[in-house]
Parts: sequence; structure tokens; C-alpha cells
Amino acid sequence: MSLAMTFDERYRAIDSRDARFDGQFVTAVRSTGIYCRPSCPARTPKPSNVTFYPTSAAAHEAGYRACKRCLPEAAPGSPQWNLRGDTAGRAMRLIADGVVEREGVPGLARRLGYSPRHLTRLLTAELGAGPLALSRAHRAQTARMLLVGTDLSAADVAFSSGFASVRQFNDTIREVFGMPPLELRARRRVSRHEGPAAPAPGVTIDLALPHRGALDAPGLFSWMAARAVSGAEVATASTFARTLRLPHGPAWFELRLDDLGRVRLRAALTNLADLSTLVTRARRLFDLDADPDAVDESLAQHPELAPLVDALPGIRVPGAADPHEMLIRAMVGQQITVVAARTALTSLTAALGEDVAAFAGLPSPGTGESPPPSLLFPTMAAIAQRGPEVLRGPAARIRAITGAAAALADGSLTLTAGDDAVEQRAALLEMPGIGPWTADYVRMRVLADPDVFLPGDVAVRAGAGAVGLPAEARALDAWAARTAPWRSYLTAHLWHAVPPKPAAPRRVAASRIPAPSLMTTGGIS
Repeated sequence: MSLAMTFDERYRAIDSRDARFDGQFVTAVRSTGIYCRPSCPARTPKPSNVTFYPTSAAAHEAGYRACKRCLPEAAPGSPQWNLRGDTAGRAMRLIADGVVEREGVPGLARRLGYSPRHLTRLLTAELGAGPLALSRAHRAQTARMLLVGTDLSAADVAFSSGFASVRQFNDTIREVFGMPPLELRARRRVSRHEGPAAPAPGVTIDLALPHRGALDAPGLFSWMAARAVSGAEVATASTFARTLRLPHGPAWFELRLDDLGRVRLRAALTNLADLSTLVTRARRLFDLDADPDAVDESLAQHPELAPLVDALPGIRVPGAADPHEMLIRAMVGQQITVVAARTALTSLTAALGEDVAAFAGLPSPGTGESPPPSLLFPTMAAIAQRGPEVLRGPAARIRAITGAAAALADGSLTLTAGDDAVEQRAALLEMPGIGPWTADYVRMRVLADPDVFLPGDVAVRAGAGAVGLPAEARALDAWAARTAPWRSYLTAHLWHAVPPKPAAPRRVAASRIPAPSLMTTGGIS
């Protein structure tokens, strides 16, 4: 990975214009005063003129501006921030979610357990820039994406990107990219990779979301379709749409593939200030910042896994758009089938979810056979107060679900994408009704941790047995250790490898024979 690479390894990557490293570091050239992505087509600079930085913010702070030719800000996000569970990685995940814009540096520092001054020193030492500079770079990246990918006015782009004023926006774009915003927008006409799509009726935003390497899009859409909560989500073989509660109000978004194979985001928001947060969460949901080449190369070294990697290059681990919702969905889905969990969550949403009438008229994804999502998943307060009226099953399980919702609602339990992994797991295990499988599954989905394995998972063990791996939990866990730090992707491959369910005899109700692939220990939503 890039943070472990030597200067010579990085230099070889830029000399070969290796796009696999785009977004993982930037190359600053002293003789020109610019920084580039590794795959920049310009002539390779002399080693003596090169400095490598882990972030574009660090290059900005050192006085460099972005290359007009390769536009390094258009590269996918770095997978390092999911691989790294340290303060720097956690800070980058929270900055991308808009915490600095909403709560300032003191809010970010408080979430991470440091004083603002100490956090600034720590991030500057680790990443070459403090939290304000990192947040500023993220705003610049968002602004570039909107200028190139939409027809929003410059003022709307400024405030959607988190800038406090149009003047601050203009100054930052000029400083970072070496050109005014409208000139940057004009360059999209000569770009082969970006440009605005024709807007659909009622849709405010339509953007391309870049990713690196292969993408198992059919697998992602299939996963979403099997778990879509009716009313709040709609999924087809090539689209996924849902409502989402954001800091400034509800939003609707849809992910789909365009004719060029790019993932596109369509969205309508209550407030454009939430756009950057929505883009971050959509990217996390589809694991678009992953490094599939590194994952596939590592897993394929094991003979038992090579056929799985060959069959499904670019497999992704779905993330979570809302951490609180993810915990409730995981708890509802414990020990029942995906179908049963989906039914229970649909009933819960229909009874307690909020109707978002403003988005009811949006176009339906895909063929239009299903109505667009118009319900928000229930709030944690609503589940805590009225969950017992709607939820079905053992009383202890209902108490556990409503208790977790109450803890999330009153803040006694925190669950965010910026949590420390060890502390998050310990806090979840302290909650009644939450065991290791649920805690680890939530960690995999909420933190996008690439190295989580679920040896007690029924579907994982079934998939392991099908490909010749140990099917017993302890032996399988020991074998899986050799695939670190990519055990989450091993889990995804084993879920996919579960043998098809044999046809049930007519005299036996099929619903009483849940297939391993349908068990929520294979991951509900």
C-alpha cells in the first residue's frame, strides 16, 4: 500500500503511469510547482525534483497547485483511510463526512478524544496538513466534481461544497487549480471521462463517482435487491435507490451504471450543503474507495481462492449509509433468514418511518415497475418508544433492539464511521443482545474495515466448505488469518460461494428450510 512504499517504489509507479495508485499519493514537482496523480501523462520528472505527499492537502500546504492535465482531485479516494484504524485514518473518514464543516475542528477533536491543538500537531506530522487544510482540500475536491459534473451555478457549487462564501470558494479554486471556477468548468468539454448527464425530472444532482480497478456491480446490486426495505429502498438488477436522513434534512439518491460503466449518483436534497456528505456515504455504501487490484492479487495467491477471484474480480464489501440504522438492521436480522428480516424491517419502516412527501414524485429507478422510495427509516427514538408495538419475536430480542435504539438516541452509545474499531466493538458487546457476530458485522459495514472475518457465520462456513476450506469455525478462523488484511473480502467471496439451496420436497414447507445463503448470519442489509 502507498504509505508503506519507498520513494523508489513510488517513483517506479509514476514512471510507468500506474493508475492503480491514483488517489493513494500525489507527486509534487519542484521545478513546475504543481502536483499530479501517479498516472499523469506528462513527462516523468527527474527524481531530484520530486516530493511525494500522502494527501493533496499536504501538497497545497507546501505551496503546490493541482495539475490541469491530470486533475488529481478527480481520483478515487484513498483506501488507506479504511485500512488505517489510527487517529489519522479516523480523522480522514470524519472529515469526508463533513464533520469539520458542521462542528468545526473542536468538534472533530472531541470525537477523536484530543484537544484541537494536539490533533492539529498529530495530523500535520502524519499527513502533512492539519484538519482545517484537510477539510479545505476536501471542499476543493467536491467543488471540482460539481463544476465538472453538474450545471449548478457557481454560488450553489460554493455552498454545496461547504465554503462559507463565494469569495472564499473563488480564492480556493484559483489557488488549488490555478484557474477560476468557470475556466475549470469549461475544461469538462474536452474531458473524455466526465461531464454532466441530462438531468432527470425532479433530480437536483447527477454525478459520476470514480472508482479504481474492476467493480463487481452485479454483485452489489444483487446484494441490495435481496435486502431492500420496501418503502425506503428500491433495487433492481442495475440500480439502487433509497431515502436517507442527513444533517440538514432528508435526501433521496440513486446509484446506477451509465453506458461507460461508471457509477453515477442521482440525488435530490433538502439542502445542498449535505451533498458532500451524501457523496461520501454513497461511496462508502458501494465501497468505491477500495483497491480491488491489491485485494484480488493478495487473495488469488491462495489456490483455494484463485477460482473465486477469477470468477468475481473487483468484489466489494457493501458499507452503511447510516450507522445507527445498520445496527438495528443487523439486530433484527439475527438468526432469521434475509427474507424474514426484510419483511420485519419493512413492517417496522411502514409503521414508524416518516413519509417524505417532497420526494414522492421522483422518477422510479430501472423500469419504473416499483414506486420510488418515499419513507425514511425510523428514528432511533421512534424505535425505542414504539418498537415493542411493531417488532415480533422473543421478548428478550425486542428488548435488546429497543434498548440499543434508546442508547443511540440518548447518546449513551455512539456509532460513527470515525470510531476506534476496538472501542466500538467493546461498546457494542456491552449491550444486551449483541454478540461477537453482530459487533464484527457492524464494524465491517460501518467502519468499512477491510480485515473483519466472521468464522461463526453459517453462510461463511457453508461457502468455505464448498471451496475446500475448513468448515469448522476455529479451523476456518485460523486459515483466514493468512489473508489479512483483506479478510472482509474473503468473507464476501465465501458468502457468494454458498451452494444453491436444493429444491425442497413438496410436502415440506420451503420456508422451514432456510438455505445458508439466506441466513442473516450471511449479513442482512
